Amino acid sequence: MILVNDNFKELPAVYLFTQISRILAKYKEDKDAIPLIRMDIGDVPGPVADCVAKAMHKAVDDLAKQDTFKGYGPEQGYAFLRDIISQKDYKERGINIDPSEIFINDGAKCDLGNLGDILSKDCKVAVMDPSYPAYIDDNVIDGREGKLEGNKYSRITYLKCKAENNFFPELPETNVDLIYICSPNNPTGSVLPKAELDKWVEYAKENQSLIIFDSAYEAYIRNPELPKSIYEIEGAKDVAIEIRSFSKTGGFTGIRCGYSVVPKELMGVYSTGEKVALNPIWSRRQTTKFNGASYISQRGAEALYSEEGRKSVIEMTDKFILNASNLRKMFENAGWKVTGGTDSPYVWAGNPYGMSSYEVFEKILKECGISTTPGSGFGEEGEGYIRLSGFNTKENTDKAIERIEKWLTNH
Repeated sequence: MILVNDNFKELPAVYLFTQISRILAKYKEDKDAIPLIRMDIGDVPGPVADCVAKAMHKAVDDLAKQDTFKGYGPEQGYAFLRDIISQKDYKERGINIDPSEIFINDGAKCDLGNLGDILSKDCKVAVMDPSYPAYIDDNVIDGREGKLEGNKYSRITYLKCKAENNFFPELPETNVDLIYICSPNNPTGSVLPKAELDKWVEYAKENQSLIIFDSAYEAYIRNPELPKSIYEIEGAKDVAIEIRSFSKTGGFTGIRCGYSVVPKELMGVYSTGEKVALNPIWSRRQTTKFNGASYISQRGAEALYSEEGRKSVIEMTDKFILNASNLRKMFENAGWKVTGGTDSPYVWAGNPYGMSSYEVFEKILKECGISTTPGSGFGEEGEGYIRLSGFNTKENTDKAIERIEKWLTNH
C-alpha cells in the first residue's frame, strides 16, 4: 500500500488560478461569447529585451562548443549572476549583501515553497489576509495548518488587511514563528512604508520570528520613500529572508529565474535548543534537492543588469504601471474602493453593490468578456473585491476599460 501525505486532503481541491483557467476554458467554448481579454493572471505579454535574447542565444552557442560547454552548474547559482545582483541590487543602494548570501532559483514560487524544508512543522505561521494563495498551501502541504475551521486553518494566524488600515497587515496578538509579507502586495497592490516594516522587524526580533519577505514586484515602486528591500530596515538581516523574481521585471515568466537572499546573520534553533545558521542549512538543502537554474536563463538574467537591460526593465514596468493606473482611475470614478495601480502592477477593486467577489467576477466575464480574479480566492478579507492585472498590452487594456466602463454605467 502506497501511503500518501495526508496534508493534501486539507488543501482546496483545485488551486485558485487553475480553477479560474478551467472557468475561462469553458467560457471560450461558447461561440457567441464576447472575445476574452485576460486581466486575471500576473503573466507578462512579452517580449523579452533584445539584450536578454542575445545573451541567451550566446549561451546556447556556448553549450554547442566544447571549450565553452557547461554541464552541472553551482546549485547556488553562477558567480557571474550572484556577484552582479550583490552589486546592483544591494551594494549600490547601501545594503551589504554578500554574493554567498544569494541563491539563484528557477522562479520565486519554488523557493517560497521549498523554504519549508528547513523549518520545523511546529512553526506557527502568519500570513497576510488577503495574500498569494501559495503561502498557505505550501504550509498546509508541510503540515503546519492544524484543522480547517470554516475557511481558515486553526494553526495559521491571518493578518487582516483592510481598506481602513491601507491594507497593511496588523501585528499578531500572539507569538508566531514564521511571517509572510509581500510588498508591493499581491493581490492588493499596497506597499509597506518604512515605518510599517520597522514594526515587523522589531516584532520579529522580540519574538525570535522569521520573516519571509516576497519582493517580487519591487521594480514597480516609483516612490523613492518606499522601501524596495526589507534590508533597508536596520536589523532586518537578523530576521528576514528576501525573495525576488525576474518574471515581472524582465518578462521571465516562461524562462524561470529568480533568487533568494539568506543572510549569514540569520539564526535558528534545533529542537534541542542548539543554535544554527540558516544560510548553510539552506545551501545544504539546495545541494541535495536542486541542481541549479539553467546556464541559459542565468545569462539572460545577467543581461538585465546591463545598461540596456536596466533601461528595458524601466520601460516594461512603466507600461504595466500605466495600464494599472488607468484601470484604477476607471473604478475610482465609478465609486469603487480601489488600491494598487501606483507602485504596483495590480488593481484591487471593491464593488459598492454588495455583490460577492464571484458574482462580480461572473458578471464582468459574461457581460464584458473580461477575466478578473475573485478577491475571496486570496482570503476571507478579500470578499467583495476583484483583482485586475496591468500585465497586458495597452491596446487590450484600453479595450477592457472601454467594455467595463459601459458595464459600470448600468450599475
